[in-house]
Amino acid sequence: MRRVLILLAALLPLPLLAQSPVAPPKKSTATAVDAATKPTEPLDPARIDLPGLIECKRELADFHYLAPALIEPLQAVALGWRPLPQANLFMTEFMLNAPISVFGYSTDHIAVTGDSIIAILDLADPRPLAKQLELETAVDTPAKAMFGKELRSHEQSDEASGVTMIDSVVLNVSNVSSHPGRTLVGCSYIMDTLEEPEAPLAPEPALPTDAASP
Repeated sequence: MRRVLILLAALLPLPLLAQSPVAPPKKSTATAVDAATKPTEPLDPARIDLPGLIECKRELADFHYLAPALIEPLQAVALGWRPLPQANLFMTEFMLNAPISVFGYSTDHIAVTGDSIIAILDLADPRPLAKQLELETAVDTPAKAMFGKELRSHEQSDEASGVTMIDSVVLNVSNVSSHPGRTLVGCSYIMDTLEEPEAPLAPEPALPTDAASP
């Protein structure tokens, strides 16, 4: 439970900041853009399962495969994604030539933000969908709602450095003021270092006692 809340807290700043952007977004440990290198060949549409990515049915490597489409408009256009004007400083948005179905809702509007890929649904209240997906609440106010749940995670150890990484897949539903009347639903593919447990505090040394009474 504690880890789920930590992951939701990690996802929280982006949608909140998106309502009143005042600073560039915090760089995440692993994002699709970070993974990008100059492509030597076009992306293969057969390798890209957008509904599966958004519904958290794919893996981190599948998300990173999208990277060239985020930095090269021609790659996106070749996939049938039309880049949209930036309505939100923290989101790269696309209109799809053909709509997709996500959790039973049809949409032709997607976005990528940090380590997340989302569908933008014509759904005014995100709460019924969050309830349907049995997500946990991170924020629920009249102005802002955000829900999420870690679906799976696994650890990877680097023997050379001794660092343990954890690969997490988190489903999330939210709203944002830059897209009124819409619900954002998607998946975050997160790679981060495993938190080390806090070491217990050392006991305080006992005070010396007098060997003899005066």
